[in-house]
Amino acid sequence: MSGSKIKNLTIAALLLLNTFFLIMIIIDRAADAREERQAIEDVCSILRSNGLHITPGNINAGGNLRTMRTVRVSEAEAAIAEAFLGEFTMTDQGVIYLYENEERGTAEFAGDFEIRLNAGVITGSEGALRAVLDLLRDMGIETSEPVISGPPGFETITAVCMYGGAEIFNVSVEFAFFDGYLETVSGRYVTGIEVAEDSSRISSVATALLDFLAAVLSGENESTRIYNIVAGYQHRVVGPSGEGVLSPAWLVITDTGRYIVDDATGEVR
Repeated sequence: MSGSKIKNLTIAALLLLNTFFLIMIIIDRAADAREERQAIEDVCSILRSNGLHITPGNINAGGNLRTMRTVRVSEAEAAIAEAFLGEFTMTDQGVIYLYENEERGTAEFAGDFEIRLNAGVITGSEGALRAVLDLLRDMGIETSEPVISGPPGFETITAVCMYGGAEIFNVSVEFAFFDGYLETVSGRYVTGIEVAEDSSRISSVATALLDFLAAVLSGENESTRIYNIVAGYQHRVVGPSGEGVLSPAWLVITDTGRYIVDDATGEVR
């Protein structure tokens, strides 16, 4: 047999082997998906039998979220300050960084942040929401769709921060307008995100639903219907300089409010 035929047969054999492994992976994933769907159906039955109604079609399975750690990045904070203040002077006060522009206002970062603008610096003349969307782009912050409250000219617009397409439920930025001008911007900005050394992946949505049911049965809340459950993150500050942990969590939206279920502990709040 010629060398070229041997080479072609070898290549064909490798392709067949790779195809076999790919088929096995697909079969395993399909089996996992079936098991997860069955677990969700079983849990929904348990919830309904205990007076907590839910629509299975509104359940987000969770994806591949895992625990991250966060550290403050002064360059990122400075970029946010610059988006509002332009040129500034910065004073390092230890944990607190203070950015100032006499004509435009001040920005103070200490894990959480607050930007106070002088009157007339940023207007919402073309619509407060349009102004906020432009500012979020300049700030370089990934957020969900901003939510508006308040009358025209005195709006408060809140945008929940995101990482990798998933919401960080307890981290948001709030823009407050007064008489048509942006007056303050406040919230928390999570920077320097990387996989934690003791990283753990998010568990099953079925487990989160059972944790929530346990809270209902114990009388911690009086929900009777779950409209939606979504996988995401919650942020916890663990150090004096604003460093923290971004851990998987579940947002449960019910007839009595919005609740966060800690994926690691099952705590509902």
